[in-house]
Amino acid sequence: MMKELGYYNGQWGPLETMTVPMNDRAGYFGDGIYEAALAHNGVIFALDDHLRRLWRSADKLRIELRWTQDEMRDILYDMLSKVEPGDTLVYWQVTRGTALRNHAFPNGVPANLWITLKPITLGDPRHRLRLITVEDTRFLHCDIKTLNLIPNVMAAQLAAEAGCDESVFHRGEVVTECAHSNISILKDGRFITHPTDNYILPGITRARLLDACAEVGIPTEERTFTLAELMDADEVIVSSTTKGGVLAGEIDGQAVGGRAEAVFARLQAAYTARYERETAK
Repeated sequence: MMKELGYYNGQWGPLETMTVPMNDRAGYFGDGIYEAALAHNGVIFALDDHLRRLWRSADKLRIELRWTQDEMRDILYDMLSKVEPGDTLVYWQVTRGTALRNHAFPNGVPANLWITLKPITLGDPRHRLRLITVEDTRFLHCDIKTLNLIPNVMAAQLAAEAGCDESVFHRGEVVTECAHSNISILKDGRFITHPTDNYILPGITRARLLDACAEVGIPTEERTFTLAELMDADEVIVSSTTKGGVLAGEIDGQAVGGRAEAVFARLQAAYTARYERETAK
């Protein structure tokens, strides 16, 4: 068994030795979609949710998937069986295909499937994140999980250069999401999160946190909130596949949160219990 593994259209091997054709449209245009999920105890958490979102992204970009969801699930689990046991990040992407460079869609070209698997060490959920704010200059299709991530990369780099963990995007005064996470707040006992419109990615963990709120009786609001509300929140919650839900302690050098730790603890406990339940052997 290997620690890291790559796959491309049925061929697989050590990740560092895998290659792809130069004419794959991912290279020219970022013309594809992707998902990433955590595997624990050999079980890929929330895989059905990730597959549904992949199919939704494909539909919006008019990428024809040549697999059923069951077939893709089988491929992912077959690859997972070939790596060493332990927490694993399962990443996969589908590109429109391989063809000579031309902006218009190629005709009669099948989609390509890439998969990478690598071990992952989950962070300490007690560590409060340091964040910075960045104007959201991305395009208006942020709900599609596309490979076009340069604005996210630049924002993540700004956070790294500032010694921070993540960047918070905002359009004017309205907070949208983070460079590679969703962001929500707790205020007066309520969980508030941006609605799933075209300005944010409909995060799987975000949705699971909403479910956890329902389980433990925390009221929720799916609405926009402002930078002022973010800074004045009782808690600021950053959520993603690899983070779960984690609290922030600082934004732009200013202390935030720290006023609803008991409420967040209930929410986090419900989310963690579901994760452990759904990934039990």
